[in-house]
Amino acid sequence: MRKCRLGKTGLMVSEVGFGGEWLERHDEQESIEVVRYAHEKGINIIDCWMADPKSRDIIGKAIADVRDEWYVQGHIGSTWQNGQYVRTRDMNYVVPAFEDLLQRIGGGYIDLGMIHYVDSLEDWNTCMNTEYIEYVRDLKKKGIIRHIGLSTHNPRIAKMAAETDEIEMILFSINPAFDMKPPSDNLDTMFEGYEDTLSGIDEERAALYHFCEERDVGITVMKGFFGGRLFNAEESPFKVAFTPVQCIHYALTRPAVCAVMCGYDTKEQVDAAVAYETATDEEKDYASVIAGAPLHSYHGQCTYCGHCQPCPMEIDIALVNKFYDLAVKQPQIPDSVRSHYEALGHTASSCIGCQSCETRCPFGVKIAERMKLTAELFGI
Repeated sequence: MRKCRLGKTGLMVSEVGFGGEWLERHDEQESIEVVRYAHEKGINIIDCWMADPKSRDIIGKAIADVRDEWYVQGHIGSTWQNGQYVRTRDMNYVVPAFEDLLQRIGGGYIDLGMIHYVDSLEDWNTCMNTEYIEYVRDLKKKGIIRHIGLSTHNPRIAKMAAETDEIEMILFSINPAFDMKPPSDNLDTMFEGYEDTLSGIDEERAALYHFCEERDVGITVMKGFFGGRLFNAEESPFKVAFTPVQCIHYALTRPAVCAVMCGYDTKEQVDAAVAYETATDEEKDYASVIAGAPLHSYHGQCTYCGHCQPCPMEIDIALVNKFYDLAVKQPQIPDSVRSHYEALGHTASSCIGCQSCETRCPFGVKIAERMKLTAELFGI
């Protein structure tokens, strides 16, 4: 299992992670075995947003013997009230709910203390200007949480989080369908009304990924499968079906993304996701699926899919395009972006303009022109 550095946290997380929300559907021991099986396959990061005792107990029992080999995303503000989940900033519920999480997960700490599910500006202001954030900071100061993260479905909130110095990573919803939607504080709208919005990657979402990369804010991914809708051509907004491997690859090719938190009911579903580690380029190829779909409008947009390779001059075209997109959005090129670009073995100036890459691009990107612009921008 390949490991990725989760931004400024420095944690080396498996690029295929575990989203735990389906655990409570099954017998406790059965779900414990699924978590342990995932660990055997190399998965080392798990998300526990769930407030119900059963889900928390399953995770805690499953990882008890290898607690130091797991990174847990534990959510602050996810509570269990009168037998149901409630998201709240009321400290009368927040504190006991987190203490319950801490006790059930075990080890005396949570690796990634998540400011839970902030999608609106109003909620952001509540979280960041009340005793709620003071509680989070105190947990970090005491070492009870090792790092502070935030979960959101709204790119505007995610960018605000990335702009702070204390939020080190973000759990964000990423898949080919969501990426075409403009920012919203209503998650339900993300699953609806795609007929008029299939117009390529939303600019604010693309800008967020680049901004997080620049700020060294790592992203873990939720809802990478669009609730399973992308696996079914009839339910998919594109009217074509994707595979788990293709969805995982799409998310991992976004800048700053380090791990995709897949949901599992069974060991077979773990295998389907972990298959990404040995998948061929053809099996990972989401770009041809999108390009061949009856509904999409990605034309002219680089999705960093890598279809353009190989380059006769050995340029990593997708990576050069990422650095160009990172740099061109800023008043001046960030030092970190310049240093990473200059460290490439073959920069854009090596391009000979043969355009062989353009014949392979599913989206008609004018790559040779972009290489020229990049070489001019960076001077190399």
